[in-house]
Amino acid sequence: MLAALGFATIAVLLLVTMTKRASVLVALILLPVLAALIGGFAGDLGELTLGGLSKVAPTGIMIAFAVLYFSLMVDAGLFDPLIRALLRAAQGDPLRITVATAVLTLCVALDGDGASTFLITVSALLPVYKRLGMNPLVLSGVVCLGAGVMNMVPWGGPTVRAMAALKLDSSEVFNPVLPAMGFGVAWVLVASYLLGRRERNRLGALSPPGPATDVRQGEDEPDAREPVASTAAAAAEPSRQATVTTADGQEPQALRSPGDGPGAVRVPPLPRTWLNIFNLLLTITLVVCLIQEVLPLPVLFVLGFAIAVLVNHPTWEQQQALLDKHAKSVVLVTTMIFAAGVLTGILSGTKMIDEMAEAFVSVVPDSFGSHLPVVVAVTGMPLSLVFTPDAYYFGVLPVLAETANGFGTDPAEVARAAILGQMTTGFPLSPLTASTFILVGMSGVSLGEHQRFIFRWAFATTLVMTAGALVTGAFPL
Repeated sequence: MLAALGFATIAVLLLVTMTKRASVLVALILLPVLAALIGGFAGDLGELTLGGLSKVAPTGIMIAFAVLYFSLMVDAGLFDPLIRALLRAAQGDPLRITVATAVLTLCVALDGDGASTFLITVSALLPVYKRLGMNPLVLSGVVCLGAGVMNMVPWGGPTVRAMAALKLDSSEVFNPVLPAMGFGVAWVLVASYLLGRRERNRLGALSPPGPATDVRQGEDEPDAREPVASTAAAAAEPSRQATVTTADGQEPQALRSPGDGPGAVRVPPLPRTWLNIFNLLLTITLVVCLIQEVLPLPVLFVLGFAIAVLVNHPTWEQQQALLDKHAKSVVLVTTMIFAAGVLTGILSGTKMIDEMAEAFVSVVPDSFGSHLPVVVAVTGMPLSLVFTPDAYYFGVLPVLAETANGFGTDPAEVARAAILGQMTTGFPLSPLTASTFILVGMSGVSLGEHQRFIFRWAFATTLVMTAGALVTGAFPL
């Protein structure tokens, strides 16, 4: 009963979001609540919901301040040199931009944390995509592919869970599939090339006939095009005051900004060059602290934003303007995360997830026993849409490993197969992980559109790595 109710809830959720019958926010909240009522958990609904919200609260706090931090840095022009360098290297070619997106994601995702990967890559590259008129689904899709493969690293969530659940170490789980991971990285680059070529053709078909415009021309000079971040920075920085010269030739005087009247505290603006250097050093320090886990992620972003806003926007009026400007982005992303908390809280608290895991294992035929690693590898990515990582790795995987052991298959081979897709290539598409909503929210696309666009490419990544694992002997056919 509970297993069927859980599978039905996930199926309806995917159906209504991918067909746009309801918003993801509404579906994430109302569908699990309805399932809890049908399952007879009306009396526990408040506790279950609050439990789920409590678990995602740190993530929601982190994302709220991370979005504010990176929005501030985009406004301040921190990423402008990177954007100009990418545009110069790409020469306005969407194909090169797409491949560069894959390379950047593969590098940033080495820390094994999807949330920070999405925050850094999307913040840096979205202005480039907007400048060239590229489809943001290409950005979210390519980042999804790169982050999915790199989530296999030994310090990433899925591999850590697999090792803990089966009491194995990295040399038994990760090292044998390292060549297969190389196959996956190569496929991500190939896929980004194919997606970039398709995007280049699309933009070429949309462009009216006439002389070509070189993106490099005048990129360092103001022109009629929308600048990447300079306009936003100018709007968000009243501290950069205009000056006027008096008729008698006296020194220029700064025009007053709101809050600069008599009695106001005078806060001289920092020179722009030193402010850019400060922002760069602060961001590098923040990223290093994220990787080293010096403090919990929410604390790091809270402190980082507080320091950044104090230096870049020292007056109350400037800080208020910044918050007003980016409030919409913060609300859109954080509400999705808390809504996902409602879903996972109810599914976990009612034990629907546990029942789903047992039901899934029970339908695996005995004839598949000797081929379980391949079955696990191929089904792992789609099942990311159904099972949370904890439910799969601590609920499903031990039973599958024990079953395989009965047929003479090493449980480590099942673990290797699982990390080829389950919450690795599949996690950036799953509604059960909060970081997915960071990716789609910051990219400005809907979850359903993102899933429809990139699912087959992500599944192909798992198939390529499975073939690589078979060829290199990570597990037998």
